[in-house]
Amino acid sequence: MPTLLLRLTGPMQSWGTTSRFNQRDTGKEPSKSGVLGLLAAAMGIDRANWTDLEPLTRLSMGVRHDRPGMLKSDYQTAGAAAGDTIIKAGGSQSKDGVVSKRYYLADACFLVALEGPDKVLLEKAHNALKNPAWPLALGRKSYVPSESIWMENAVLDLPLMAALESWPWTSSLRKWEKPPDKLLVSMESTDGSGLMKMDQPLSSFAERRFGARFVASQWIPFPQGGPSCI
Repeated sequence: MPTLLLRLTGPMQSWGTTSRFNQRDTGKEPSKSGVLGLLAAAMGIDRANWTDLEPLTRLSMGVRHDRPGMLKSDYQTAGAAAGDTIIKAGGSQSKDGVVSKRYYLADACFLVALEGPDKVLLEKAHNALKNPAWPLALGRKSYVPSESIWMENAVLDLPLMAALESWPWTSSLRKWEKPPDKLLVSMESTDGSGLMKMDQPLSSFAERRFGARFVASQWIPFPQGGPSCI
């Protein structure tokens, strides 16, 4: 079954699934809803268009943690200006500023794999990543990728795990670092094992309905074809 690979690399990226009000979380890896939203932006699929989004939601997803990154938080405020009025969660109004703590992953790099039987769909998505209809971001609009998400020849006639095991490391090795011996891979589980994540789109992004999927993790050997250095 064919597989499409994406490189998600940037100084900041955030993949929240449980964010509420002034607390904005991030997972330790890209969420499925976030990756499909990125593909939808590249392909010009409107957030209210379920017809074109639905085929993408049937793809199986896996993530290779090429560089896990570090969890950080961004200190932000809203409504601190003297003339502003803030509506609180309970409906009351306030003149006070609101502190919003927004978590993100710093210096992370992921190899994302999407597997499905429709190779034409995967090739269409691959081509769209090279010339996206709308700007692409890593979870939040201001978190732009530092390297192209599109990679040459990234639609492989391989199952998901084989594609993740064979593709060269997508990160760059610092001069003071040694390449890891193994990499963590997280894949959708078909038997209900692993962690449950509520990031499976059940409707258009305008309706914002998400269901459960299960993700299991394992370690794989560092891929062949040595790392690049900077």
